[in-house]
Amino acid sequence: MKKIAWFSCGATSAVACKLALNECPELEMIYIDTGSHHPDNERFLKDCENWFGKKITILRSEQYKNVIDCITKRKFVNSPVGASCTKFLKTNVRLKYEYQNEIDTYYWGFEVGKKEEGRAQRLALRYPNFQHKFPLIELGLTKENCLAKLQDAGIEIPTMYKLGFNNNNCIGCVKGGMMYHNNIRKHFPSVFNELAKAERIVGHSCIKNCFLDELEPGRGNIKELVPECDIFCNAINLDVT
Repeated sequence: MKKIAWFSCGATSAVACKLALNECPELEMIYIDTGSHHPDNERFLKDCENWFGKKITILRSEQYKNVIDCITKRKFVNSPVGASCTKFLKTNVRLKYEYQNEIDTYYWGFEVGKKEEGRAQRLALRYPNFQHKFPLIELGLTKENCLAKLQDAGIEIPTMYKLGFNNNNCIGCVKGGMMYHNNIRKHFPSVFNELAKAERIVGHSCIKNCFLDELEPGRGNIKELVPECDIFCNAINLDVT
């Protein structure tokens, strides 16, 4: 039976993997590549492999090459129950791997705090057939603690953090709000324009009340810079188009 840790190229998942390896040397670490992450993720992943002393398994969707490809082909952006890119580029890739392998334990990178601990509890309830371990919560570690540990290990943090994003998700996450997408337009104008065109093809915007090509610079709330998107996002509602 396999023991798996999910690596997302984020600070918390990296430290969780390191802690999990200390407890379970035979651990397999898995990264799901959506094709839409920052190019610096490749560097960060290799730095972490050197830190771990072990390779990370990389999985990808066989249906879609990236978020834009998924959105335009599925003719669906997002809804209150999730996004099609999360389902087809992340969740379904995970489910296929689970089907092909015997797994008994998962290690997750949820940090300490009411919100993340609540997500961890819901995950464990949703998937009772697996054992779930949350090393960061067990040790009371926050994202800031994890960033400090990476610094102590001599690992440069991912570029998306340096640009002011709290998560190292896909560039142009469809779960982001107005301020988030204005920041994407500032740093990644070509990605912003691509997503704006995809919205028009689908006929639905990823933000409320306007399409991205109508979004006025400066609009939004700073809290919108932290969209969450991981393989857990569609765990409860898997009926996304």
